[in-house]
Order: sequence, then structure tokens, then C-alpha cells
Amino acid sequence: MYKQNLYKIIQPVRLNTVKRLNKSKKWQYGYNKEHDIVVISKTGMIGDIYEIQNLKIALPKQPNKVFKGNDKWEVQEYPKELNKIKTIFDWRSLPSDFKNNWYAYIDSEFTKREQGFWFYNKGTPTYITGTHYMYLQWTKIDIGKPEFREANRLFFIFWEACKADSRSYGMCYLKNRRSGFSFMASGEVVNLATISSDSRYGILSKSGADAKKMFTDKVVPISVNYPFFFKPIQDGMDRPKTELAYRVPASKFTRRKLTANEAVEDIQGLDTTIDWKNTGDNSYDGEKLALLIHDEAGKWERPENILNNWRVTKTTLRLGSRIIGKCMMGSTSNSADKGGDNFKKLYNDSDVTKRNRNGQTRSGLYSLFIPMEWNFEGFIDSYGLPVFDTPEAIIKDAYGEDIDTGVIEHWENEVEGLKSDQDALNEFYRQFPRTEEHAFRDETKNSIFNLAKIYEQIDYNDEVANLSQVTVGSFTWQNGIKDTKVQFTPNPNGRFKVSWVPNVRLQNNIITKNGIKYPGNEHMGAFGCDSYDISGTTDGQGSKGSLHGLTKFSMEEAPANMFFLEYIARPQTAEMFFEDVLMALVFYGMPLLAENNKPRLLYYLKRRGYRGYSMNRPDKARNKLSVTEKEIGGIPNSSEDIRQAHAAAIETYINDYVGIIGDGQYGNLYFNRTLNDWAKFDINKRTKFDAAISSGLAIMGCNKNKYRPNAERIKSKVNINFSKYENKGTISKIIKNYG
Repeated sequence: MYKQNLYKIIQPVRLNTVKRLNKSKKWQYGYNKEHDIVVISKTGMIGDIYEIQNLKIALPKQPNKVFKGNDKWEVQEYPKELNKIKTIFDWRSLPSDFKNNWYAYIDSEFTKREQGFWFYNKGTPTYITGTHYMYLQWTKIDIGKPEFREANRLFFIFWEACKADSRSYGMCYLKNRRSGFSFMASGEVVNLATISSDSRYGILSKSGADAKKMFTDKVVPISVNYPFFFKPIQDGMDRPKTELAYRVPASKFTRRKLTANEAVEDIQGLDTTIDWKNTGDNSYDGEKLALLIHDEAGKWERPENILNNWRVTKTTLRLGSRIIGKCMMGSTSNSADKGGDNFKKLYNDSDVTKRNRNGQTRSGLYSLFIPMEWNFEGFIDSYGLPVFDTPEAIIKDAYGEDIDTGVIEHWENEVEGLKSDQDALNEFYRQFPRTEEHAFRDETKNSIFNLAKIYEQIDYNDEVANLSQVTVGSFTWQNGIKDTKVQFTPNPNGRFKVSWVPNVRLQNNIITKNGIKYPGNEHMGAFGCDSYDISGTTDGQGSKGSLHGLTKFSMEEAPANMFFLEYIARPQTAEMFFEDVLMALVFYGMPLLAENNKPRLLYYLKRRGYRGYSMNRPDKARNKLSVTEKEIGGIPNSSEDIRQAHAAAIETYINDYVGIIGDGQYGNLYFNRTLNDWAKFDINKRTKFDAAISSGLAIMGCNKNKYRPNAERIKSKVNINFSKYENKGTISKIIKNYG
């Protein structure tokens, strides 16, 4: 049975508070800081509060009377009497009694446009935003009128919250193919432009030709087919190719002037335009935009860069600190080297749970992902609801066609048929993703590791593994006193992810010899670390510090060969990172193998009396170590033998403990960020892969006996092989050995 987690109805505000403010109609449209909700109601009253991708959104209160119709969404027929009227000039010439008869109808359409619309859908009172109403009722697309879909309802609710929230620059929508984003975005730009004055609206896509096509094939026809009372007077050609210019916005002559006999010429023109630009880093630089449509943002290929463009276009949406415009960005993702990597960074930087002190995300946008099962052609019933599970009785879709299979089963069948071609499978995942990981799945051709097993584990983690397997939290010294005992506390803003914690007897297990502290649980596992020495960097970013903990087989009550801790972060200072690492070592009582080319961490451990926690390089006898290596421990990253041994350690672990490991059992590595780092790992560009470096060192630390020199190895050079895989077919094949 499919469990939806796209949204949930929550109660972050006390009911008596809601009732009290509803009674006086005191709920203001916009962000409510006191209750941390975004109010999209324009009636002064709120009802259900939805949480969509961690954003809390207060909908309008359900009215006493909800439109019943035929218990589903249906486009209301445009009155034939009004259909004959094409412009406001035609309306002016009509008798007053005719205008008075139709004014109520027209006014009600403006109310729905502004406040949204309630109707019964499959017996349930259902709310759609004003923008969604305009899309369904008055927007012309390639098939005529759009269908109502629950996925689009949630999309427009989220978008309305982005518009209402003064902290937000808009949305970054990670979509699946054929989700209707281009038409929804085109409908919104026309909707806003036709009620705005002295404003500019822009369109960008993966190429200038695509932006132009969106403008001419979608935006212009939508505008042309608006009813006369929503259609402003337009300058220039009826179907322009580069710019759509409205001289007088519709709102200026409808509610107040629709029944008057004043000359339209007396109303001042207000110069609202919609146009498009060629794709480039500096597109729209220096402009001021009320709305920017960013179509196909995940497909900007070199030399164009969506990150660079967003840094520029973001400034077009603000005046000083005040946000004056919004961006509606949406796309599927290309492979990493074809624009997908930059879009992924932008999407991750739009996480609403990660805000700066101004309350904004790093990008300023709000990320939204709607899984493919919500919006897949052929599996939407006549009420616009997705058919997740295979039904017991046949269900009809909007066209009267039978739906006898659930979308989940259908998708899984497609995946099963593509497992013999990993690149085709990954392309299918990107086009029709069920998870964010699917959407950003990369090509497999250049991986040196067995990607089939890596992706098996990622899919298992996403779809099967219980989310409670991983806890986010922080380590702190007990009572704030350093060098005592360390405790772990769950904290959603913590920098650590852990999937196993030892029992109390094994926590903080320290052995002291000659004033030096040693780990008491060395027999249970080890840590690997990719450190950094400099707190600040010229670009304000730099590589992250990375720490991984791995168990090995022991007689203790602990899972064997399990990565139990992942830390990938860059705190404000290097010392904060060092202290984080130290607390994790003390809590678990396990030693650390770290690269010593960035030695500040190791000197930090020595200075604090924890030199015994820093492992010596396992490939050399103690009497062969350098003076520095004897002083602080660690292993260099400059040796080619070490690099190959490191990669070979990861390869062996993947083959033995990742993905399907026998009898339908999966590995217990629940950290997808580490798995993705392995998938992209390039042995010639190791510095880009923090997680791969530290996790590989943890594996080497747990298997140090394999690297110890012996008589035979002293006589001949150690030969450690690892392979490059061809990830095609059901089973990955070795195509090249390194060693």
C-alpha cells in the first residue's frame, strides 16, 4: 500500500487562536512569523494548514457553501452572449441594461481569480488557488483546456506560498517529464501581467530558441484566448514574436468602470510587457522584473551556467533588501556534466529548512519535488487523483480509458525491464523520478566502482529502509566541561548523521597510558577523516570536513562492517570541526585514520592529550615512520600506492556490503550522500570527493592488517589492484584493472 508523503495536514496553531483571529478576520496574507506559517488566504480567515516540503501553508477557511456541480472539476461554459464580445470597445457600445445583467458574473470571475475557488471533488470540499483557477478555466493549452490534477493543485498552493512569503524569491521545482510545468508557468505569467501596471515579465530557457518557442506557442495563445474582461488593450501585433505589451491592465476597467460609460482612452497606459531573452549568464542583467519564468533550468550546458545566471537574475527581483519580484523555476535534470550538477546545487540550496539569519534559503528560492507517481500520464482518474496502487476494480481516467494497474506497479515493471542497460535506466529515473536521488541520477560510463550495487543501495534506502535508521544530531561534552564524557543529542540542525549508537557500557571507553588517552573500543571499528586546515576561503566555500565511522567484526553487541556515522560539514572555524571530530572519537572510543598532509587536526588531538586516537599509517613499520608521522600519526595522500589502496578498499567494501548482498538482503549503509560520492569518484581528482576520502580511510583503518609490511612485501612492491567497471547489462563487468 502506497504511503503518500508529499504533504500532510498539520496543526501548528492552537485551534482557539485560529477561531479567535478568524472571527475578527485578522489573518494577513503573507508570512506569519509568530506561528511560522505562510498564509495564502485573502479572506482574513484560515482553515487547514498544509506542510509541503517542510513549508507550512495556511489555506483559506472553507466557506459555508461549496460549489457541488457534478462532484468533480468541470470547466464552466463561457456564456454565448459574452463570447461575441472581443474587446472592451465592443463592450462600451452595448446597452447599459445588458452590462448590468452580466456585471455580477464578471465580478465573480475576478473574485475567483483573486481568492481562489472551492468545489466538491469526489465528495471532498477542495480548494484551488486563484492562479490555478485561471489555469483550469481560462487557459488554452495544446489539448484545449487543462485537466484538474491533484499534483497541480499542490503545486499551485506551494507557488502561492512562495508569492505570499516576503522572504522568498520564488520556487525551484524539480519535476518529472510531461508534468505540465511550461503551460502552468505560461498561464501564470499571462495571469499576473494582465493585472499589473508598469511591470516587466521575463522568460528564460535552456536556449534562446526554447524561450522563444515558449513565448510564441504558449504565452501568446493564452493571452489571445482570454475573455475580453481579462484582456488588456495590447500594443503592436496580435501575435508578436519577441514582446507582448499591454497598454492598459484589465483590472483598471472592470470592477469600477465596466458599467460606466467613460471613454477607455481616458485611462492612462501603464506599460506592462512580457518578453524572452537568449540564454546566457548575464540575461536580464540590470533589469527589474516582476516575474521570471526559468524553464528547463536543469539543462543549461556549458558554457552557460544556471548558477551564474541565477546570481545575476536574482538581483532583478529585488530593490535593496526588499523582494519585488518572483521566479518560477522548473526542470527535469540533465546528467551532472550537462547542467544537472549545477541545478542540483541550486535545488539543494533552496531547502526551506536551511535558512540564514535573514530567514532566507541560500539561493533565496524554495525547493519543491513532486514524485512521478502523482502526475504520470495514464494513471490519473476522472477526479484528477493519482491511482497509486493496482485497483481491485477497474477505474476510469478523464478520457474514459480503463486504469487496471497502479502507477507504482507500472513504474516498477519499467525499471525491471531496463536493468540490463544502466544508462537507459538512469535516464528513465531522471525523466520519471520517484525520489530526488532518481531525479539527479548520473550517467554510469565513467565510474570506477560497481554502480549497479551503489544504486541498488540508494534505491533501497529511498524506498524501503525506515527513515528512523538515521538520526541527525550533535555531540556535546557533558555539562559543557571538555575532556569529560561526551553525549549524543538528536537535533535536526545537527551536523552528524548516525545509524548506530553503542550501549552505555561501551560509550566514552577511554584507556589512559602514561598520560596519553587511547580508544577503548579499537577492536570494534575505526574512523576515517578528510580534514581541512584553513577556516576561511577566498570564495567563502571550500571543501568540507568529512568524517566516517565504520564497525568491524567483534564479539561486542554491534553490527559488523557497518558505516554508522557520517559527517560532511564546514563549521565557521576549523577548531569547531576539530572539536566535533574529537567528541565523536571519544564517544565511540574508536581510533582515527586521517590524511596528515593537512595536519592541524592531528596536532589538535595531540595537544589535547589524544595522540593515542590517531592511527599511524598501516603500511609502514613504526621504525620506518618519519619524525612527523611518529609525532602525530596519519597517512599521506601523495603516494600512488596509498591512492590505489584507498580506492581498492572502497571497491572491496562495495562488492561485499553494498546493494543486494545475498538472499534478497541489502547492505546497511544508509548514507546516500556517501553513496553518491562513491558513484562520482574520480581517482585523478580526489580532492572533490570529501565523503569518498574519509569513508575509504575508515575502511583502511578497520583493515589495517592488510597493509602491514612483512618480509615478502619488503622484498617486492605491494600490488593493490582495483578495477574500472562497464556498468551495462544486468551485471557490471570489469573493463580495466588499476595497479
